Amino acid sequence: MSHNQAHAIIGFRTQPLLQGDVKVSSDNEIVLTTMLGSCVAACMWDEVAGIGGMKHFLLPGADPNSRGAVKEGVHAMELLVNGLIHSGASRDRIKVKLLGGSKMFNSRIDVGAKNAEFAMWFVRNEGFELVDCCLGGQRGRNIRFWPVGGRIQRRFMDDAKLVQVAPEQTAARRRAAREANSGDVQLF
Repeated sequence: MSHNQAHAIIGFRTQPLLQGDVKVSSDNEIVLTTMLGSCVAACMWDEVAGIGGMKHFLLPGADPNSRGAVKEGVHAMELLVNGLIHSGASRDRIKVKLLGGSKMFNSRIDVGAKNAEFAMWFVRNEGFELVDCCLGGQRGRNIRFWPVGGRIQRRFMDDAKLVQVAPEQTAARRRAAREANSGDVQLF
């Protein structure tokens, strides 16, 4: 089974993103997917232009507060912003959802928190509309993002401490996900 087949979503073509990747698309049949731990995914889109994209990033270096890390983080985010604008998005209509930034290991430096802090700073500093975010915690996330329209599905990765969800709660979540509008973060 190929990587794309393993992530197949009926009726859509998936495009997996790895750390450092950026992808912009105006294709209604594309779903961008990624797995996040301490990394952050910035999902941005312009509904009017029908285009969106995702950047999967991790600030470099041992000290995420260093000037070099911030400079590289800004460069990474600008790759996505410039890709959107070059493809027809209008900067003043770009909306953002941020996900990831978990504390995956018990260490002195919380790299996930630094990544999340940087992502929030960038969005505020650039004046983009932050529609939603799911940052922090101690579990990784699987993300699906439909770049045309901004729909997101998020699933936390399994953890030994997870509590079983009653079947009626699972069915209610699925119903709510189907009924939710395209701007919401959905669980899957």
